[in-house]
Amino acid sequence: MKRILVLGAGTGGVVTARELSKNSGNEEDINLVEIFVFEKENKSLYSPSLPWLMVGSRKPNQIYEDIKKLDAPGLKVITGEIENIDPKNISVTVNGEEYKGDYMVVSLGVEQVYEEPLAKNGHNFFTVEGATKFNQDLQRFEDGKIAILVSSLPFKSPAAPYEAAMLIDDFIAKHGMSSKTEISLFTPEGGPMEFAGKELSDELKGLLVQKGIKYYPNHQFTSISGNTLEFSNGEKYEFDLLAYTPKHQSPVAIQQSALAGNSGWVNVDRNTMETAFPDVYAIGDITDIPLEMGVSLPKIGFFAKQQGAVVARNIGRKMAGKQPDKSFNGEGQFFIEYGKGMASATEGNFYDSPAPEVKMKTPEHLSHWSKWWSEKYWFFKNF
Repeated sequence: MKRILVLGAGTGGVVTARELSKNSGNEEDINLVEIFVFEKENKSLYSPSLPWLMVGSRKPNQIYEDIKKLDAPGLKVITGEIENIDPKNISVTVNGEEYKGDYMVVSLGVEQVYEEPLAKNGHNFFTVEGATKFNQDLQRFEDGKIAILVSSLPFKSPAAPYEAAMLIDDFIAKHGMSSKTEISLFTPEGGPMEFAGKELSDELKGLLVQKGIKYYPNHQFTSISGNTLEFSNGEKYEFDLLAYTPKHQSPVAIQQSALAGNSGWVNVDRNTMETAFPDVYAIGDITDIPLEMGVSLPKIGFFAKQQGAVVARNIGRKMAGKQPDKSFNGEGQFFIEYGKGMASATEGNFYDSPAPEVKMKTPEHLSHWSKWWSEKYWFFKNF
């Protein structure tokens, strides 16, 4: 019996495991393939919904599910910290026990670095706890300065800070506090989501201007003292309420393994997601895929979904003695919440030469409902 090890139960890991299970031929009491999913958390979080949680449009228990609900014939979830990854021998050690497989799919995402000065004075809205506490403070907010900070690059969900700023502005407007509130967004980026091309970047910046949100690009955060942010250009900013993206890094288990490339992330074939080790794949945020324009493929959940489906299909064909026939082509679609029940649909091909050809539509109600449906369908389909 073949065994597949799926490391991580984020977006990509869930899709991979589900697709493998669906097409494995496994039935109740008849398992032709073993699928082991390793995850350190007890819950699977749907990250695109975190900005909604920040402004009270979601409750915490609406954006995650119990990881054990992934269980299916031949599919087993093992919770615990991954201690060692051996891609050469296709094995992983969790809770002191080694598991060997015939195939391995690494979908461990990013590791968020806890930095006490930021955590003490602001809210990490890339976690359920941080987004929830930010909302609690926002509900009590009466006037003053709200700051959204991108603390370092790279970071996953690159639209999230911009969504957060626009949704916070919407909340402030609904509560009649616009004249008493200043919203500012600080980022090391030269412009919003530059990897998607100048046209989209300018359009997104234009949406911030429409809302009166102050935008500060090329601001590399260096330190925080009380309620004051400090940047490498010498500028300082005092705030009353702060939401921030944490520093992102490759998980320690990857850094200590042979999978880590020079960047610390995992290098893969950009079409098949194969690593340098036979029958070992990596997908999603854990990977580093250089683009022709000199940056890496952004860490967006939609890509992880597509890559997971590609890998699951090709592993299935390999097990059946057939040639892999599916590839990831760099196409993606995601939605950027604008507020007022509207969102911008953004789609294009990030592998286009010499630069990605990505378009963003004018905010509309239909795109907001498309994002809403994507969330509901995710939980319905997978849990």
